Amino acid sequence: MQGFMAEMFRAFGVESRIKIIELLKEKGPMGVNELSGALGITPSAVSQHLKVLKFAGLVRNRRQGCCVPYEVNIDALDNCREMISKVCSCRMNCMGIARETGADKIDRLKRYEEELLRELEEVRSKIADMEEDKGEA
Repeated sequence: MQGFMAEMFRAFGVESRIKIIELLKEKGPMGVNELSGALGITPSAVSQHLKVLKFAGLVRNRRQGCCVPYEVNIDALDNCREMISKVCSCRMNCMGIARETGADKIDRLKRYEEELLRELEEVRSKIADMEEDKGEA
């Protein structure tokens, strides 16, 4: 598990790779040349970044004739989010909230509450999407 975590963090350690993930999430499957044009970097650089992302399990590809589109591995991104949440699970103590007093503590707690509400809304949305997909199947 630790080796997987290291590869995942290594994959996210370069801004171009993060941009590739964002593009694939936004636009769906894309080929190397499309990504190259969108990012303004060479196709060979895109290929190298995709190789690292694929090794980390964050993207996958499938040949379609002469084209090889890449797509985000949503399950891997979900696992990534869960892993990071576990690493950062101390929440209030890590944020320094437990030691604060007065107005500062109230402000930080309100921001923390907003963050939790956003996360809860994401979870609810994902559940609704999954239930909708299940109903259509």
